[in-house]
Amino acid sequence: MLRALAVDDERPSLEELLYLLGADPRIGSVEGAGDATEALRRINRALESGPDGPDAIDVVFLDIQMPGLDGLDLARLLSGFAHPPLVVFVTAHEDFAVQAFDLEAVDYVLKPVRKERLAEAVRRAAEQRGTLPRIPVSEPDPDHLPVELGGVTRFVAVDDITHVEAQGDYARLHTDRGSHLVRIPLSTLEERWRARGFVRIHRRHLVALRHIGELRLDAGTVSVVVGGEELQVSRRHARELRDLLMRRT
Repeated sequence: MLRALAVDDERPSLEELLYLLGADPRIGSVEGAGDATEALRRINRALESGPDGPDAIDVVFLDIQMPGLDGLDLARLLSGFAHPPLVVFVTAHEDFAVQAFDLEAVDYVLKPVRKERLAEAVRRAAEQRGTLPRIPVSEPDPDHLPVELGGVTRFVAVDDITHVEAQGDYARLHTDRGSHLVRIPLSTLEERWRARGFVRIHRRHLVALRHIGELRLDAGTVSVVVGGEELQVSRRHARELRDLLMRRT
């Protein structure tokens, strides 16, 4: 069972997180800290006691925006430790997801926290700690992709996605109505959606052929207009893209 530490400077949020974590059968014990400095002291004490000591911590559920030392700062400090606890970010802000990935966070949970979404983060932490077998998660609906926004899961139709932008181990899905960040590598989406008319045009971009409005050639450079945005096509992918567009016409 996991030994957890929840960190949040807002008391109501911390109490809710402690309650939800305490109700999860995979959490053996959970304590709270009101800021990152207090959490760092608690983690240092845990590391001194050793992995089987009474103060040991397996995973930290960490808010990002806090006064003084913030959650990202604390995660950076922990990344330099020899045997740090796992980190799950719990925040109201979507904008820090890529930085969280760079710090090798287990998960990124948006507030307001839903019980089911937090349970998934606990499952991932338990899996990494070796207390659960790895169970592949399949996509239940190939025509839609679940995305989380403000603690609510919505389903984006694949046909509505104009292009996808790589952001580390995340991908940003662009539609005419906005964008969504999902924790899926671009290479995975490229393989999954190739048969649906998505093509790689750059190491950072995957586009839907059906949404390409223009193909532009300028002094040897190639670009496409997708969803009102101009995207550069790398030399490596230019010939394949032109051939695919010619076949469509």
